[in-house]
Amino acid sequence: MANAAAPTPKANMGPAAPRIDARLKVTGQAHYPSDTPVGNPAFAVLVTSAIARGRIERLDLDGARAVPGVLDILTHENTGDLNDVKFGHGSGTSIEDLGPEIQQAGQIIAVVVADTFEAATEAASGVKPAYSEQTPSATFGSQGVTQEDATKVSPQHKHLPQAGDAEAALAGAPVVIDVEYETPTQHHNPMELFTTTCAWTGDRLTVYEPSQFVYGLKNGVAHRLGIDPDKVRVVSSYVGGAFGSKGTMTPRTAMIALAARRLNRPVKLVATRAQGFTIATYRAETRHHIRLGAARDGKLVGYSHEGFEVSSRPDAYVVAGVEDSAQIYAFGAVATKVNIVHADRNTPGYMRSPPVVPYIYALESAMDEMAQKLGMDPIEFRRVNDTMTSPIGNRPYSSRSLMTCYDQAAAAFGWKDRNPQPGSTRDGDWLVGYGCATAVYPTHTGPAAARVRLKPNGEARVQIAAHEIGNGAYTVIGQMAAERLGIDLASVTVEIGDSRLPPAPVAGGSNTTASSCSAVLKTCDLIRARLFHAAVTANDGPLAGRSADDLTLRDVQIAANDGTGESFADVFKRMGVAIIEEYAEFVPNGLKPQAIADLYAGKLAMVGGSHGEKVMYAMGAELVEVRVHALTREIRVPRIVGAFAAGRLMNTRTVHSQLMGGMIWGISSALHEATEIDPRYARYVNDNLADYMIPVNADVDQVQVILVSEVDHDVNPAGVKGLGELANVGTAAAIANAIHHATGIRIRKLPIRLEKLLQA
Repeated sequence: MANAAAPTPKANMGPAAPRIDARLKVTGQAHYPSDTPVGNPAFAVLVTSAIARGRIERLDLDGARAVPGVLDILTHENTGDLNDVKFGHGSGTSIEDLGPEIQQAGQIIAVVVADTFEAATEAASGVKPAYSEQTPSATFGSQGVTQEDATKVSPQHKHLPQAGDAEAALAGAPVVIDVEYETPTQHHNPMELFTTTCAWTGDRLTVYEPSQFVYGLKNGVAHRLGIDPDKVRVVSSYVGGAFGSKGTMTPRTAMIALAARRLNRPVKLVATRAQGFTIATYRAETRHHIRLGAARDGKLVGYSHEGFEVSSRPDAYVVAGVEDSAQIYAFGAVATKVNIVHADRNTPGYMRSPPVVPYIYALESAMDEMAQKLGMDPIEFRRVNDTMTSPIGNRPYSSRSLMTCYDQAAAAFGWKDRNPQPGSTRDGDWLVGYGCATAVYPTHTGPAAARVRLKPNGEARVQIAAHEIGNGAYTVIGQMAAERLGIDLASVTVEIGDSRLPPAPVAGGSNTTASSCSAVLKTCDLIRARLFHAAVTANDGPLAGRSADDLTLRDVQIAANDGTGESFADVFKRMGVAIIEEYAEFVPNGLKPQAIADLYAGKLAMVGGSHGEKVMYAMGAELVEVRVHALTREIRVPRIVGAFAAGRLMNTRTVHSQLMGGMIWGISSALHEATEIDPRYARYVNDNLADYMIPVNADVDQVQVILVSEVDHDVNPAGVKGLGELANVGTAAAIANAIHHATGIRIRKLPIRLEKLLQA
């Protein structure tokens, strides 16, 4: 039965099938990596640095070794044989060693292993380091930070978007805005902590770890240990939250593998919540300088965007979201630049919608400011600058439904009732504001391989090393197989999350459905071709002599257009086989065949987005109502309406869930989330779920998701654009714009909390 959580499919949308793994998860039968039982495990606890910059001069381990049950203590003095992995080549950081150099607060400096978790915890508290400390640089404006042009040091971003003469266009524009915005450090805080279990069988290692890329982890750990990747298996059947934080290898994995090898015994690590702030990645804080120029009719003539992003001292991590922001509107001339600001911090990393969340927040806030200066409705201002071609290279969009999204969202929201004057609408003591913003995410597709087995009774097994991170991967992969093989979803068994299976890309960039389903589609089509050939080339049989083009698979039979059919069982019998198995490799257009071999080696390449003959993006429109108390400045968000178009939607239930969750995260980004940093010591202050602010039920009232039909034949064989990261892109700007509409106060630094409004 259709309901709000399982919308009725529209054109080019798949059924709202319940998740294959739903019952397992709610009954506790889904085994996450740390749940996996291993024989006679030892337990590891991390010791992390109390300083952000300096050197370990001495480690006193006597107190730790005196604790009964302690088995081993790993330090920089006995782990020097591990190989380095370059940042960006399988590792999320180059701060990998246990010292003696300290490059960030919370750097791992020792691993204590004991018979019990309690003994390991007590012993870890007995590790006493003596440091020589230097004054660290914490963030923007701190003494000692250094700055680099991203195009000079980031291989991914050597050429940022430029078009025409933006300086001349801005100088001659009748209407110009010149504004700056800021976004804070944010941490992932997934419910599942950062865990690793390692077990050796002879010279073969099995790693149980929540991972968004099991082949990347497999090859990275093998390199660190100096062993053959074929001797490493990574198992990650379910991931309990990741959002980018589990996409790359972190230093802990090789350390736990080394400890298990030294002890010849499985070792389990479950890091603490606080340690998760420093042993994994996070969203870097950013600053933005935006200039927009427009004609009096609202037509944009120039756009300049310079971004600044904090990274660690040694690593050139950068997201450079101008790559996407520069594609969105008919800007005319475009100039972009991105700077990396190096501080004494752990290396940032991908966090849901990494490039577009901070950069689109800044752009969409600036678009609202320009619309106000022009005296235009914000939606109509965007309509005037809507475009089917990118301003960078004048390349066409593969499909673009942005204004359709705005039209449907505006109708559902009641946008026409909006009084454009800021501060004009009031309900008792509450100031009421409406705001809007564009959501956008590049369509990525990567290489993938799949194995599919089909039985005569219609049972099928699909094997692909994709990743279930809460995105519904088991279900949509099963749906693709069921659809192409003409069988029920209940007859499909899906195996993912294991490096023994054919490889799939990282569960990032919203590419899982597009890439994995394209590989499964190709594999199933090989099975279809074998069945069709057997049916039409038979000496007898109901389909003998027919054209294979007139056949399909339906209800566990091969069916012709006129209704004639033959069961799988009869065709299998004629073929003399008990099972049909096919393996296929999918390489998207724009990548070389070598991409599959690279994927097996843990190297990743994806196409789409702003790169290619056509630009490819999923898009949406988000409209928000906020209420701000006139006296206390308390902020509430009673409703959000979002309309989204993303090519083919495989399952309206999982799609609705992801889009709704994304908008809720957007509320969090706008009003709540910020990792507080002590500027004196470059340490995180609120490294726990009590002090790190996130929304609760009372913060989220009405969230309406509208699914917009869209067909795109260019993006990939599955026709899927990907949308897991789409919906949290526009929300923060929409809320900021709505707060301005309610109060007349423009806050340009996230998060927006009542104290900022009181100060204003």
